[in-house]
Amino acid sequence: MTKQERAVRTRHSLICSAAEAFERHGYVQAKLSDISASAGVSPGALHFHFENKAAVAATVEASAGVSLRREAWLAQRPDMNALQRLTNTSHALAGRLRRDVVARAGFKLSYEAPHSSGPTLHQEWQVCVRQLLAEASDEALLLEGTEHSVVADGIVAATTGFEMLGREDPAWFSATALTAFWRLILPSIARPQTLRALEPGGSPTRVEGHQSPIG
Repeated sequence: MTKQERAVRTRHSLICSAAEAFERHGYVQAKLSDISASAGVSPGALHFHFENKAAVAATVEASAGVSLRREAWLAQRPDMNALQRLTNTSHALAGRLRRDVVARAGFKLSYEAPHSSGPTLHQEWQVCVRQLLAEASDEALLLEGTEHSVVADGIVAATTGFEMLGREDPAWFSATALTAFWRLILPSIARPQTLRALEPGGSPTRVEGHQSPIG
């Protein structure tokens, strides 16, 4: 193994160890000494890669963002209507949160860690929901009189609640829980002819030639 390969492996171990610490203890209580010990490296090795705890947290959140954006991209097909794309994206992100501690820690750090002027992961999700519901309105998928911005705020609030509850009980990240949510919501916002074609549990997403531009 080359020196560069060892450095990459060490950095990855530190990110995973930090994610576990931030998820378990929160940003304020997590300790760099515990992160380096759990990763099996010296405190000096940690500081070689990261200047301070804020830098570690920023890297965990950035890593979470890359994986979550990739999941969101892969959850969609060019021929999907906007409501199905939104439903599929929510399932894909919940699946990533269910199985990936870095993704969960990244979302938690969106609330707790110091930030630059850039958007947090929660703000990115809000933008995504608003955009897809605006597209659904443009595609005439919504019931007449439905205010897509109001619906977007409600969906963001509910799904953010799923994420917070999922920290204590992973069942909130399950496909079953999210499918039940969409079965409740979709009939109240989608036109009948649109609703008949929607799959609250998510639809097949992989099509030949449709690949993520990330990673």
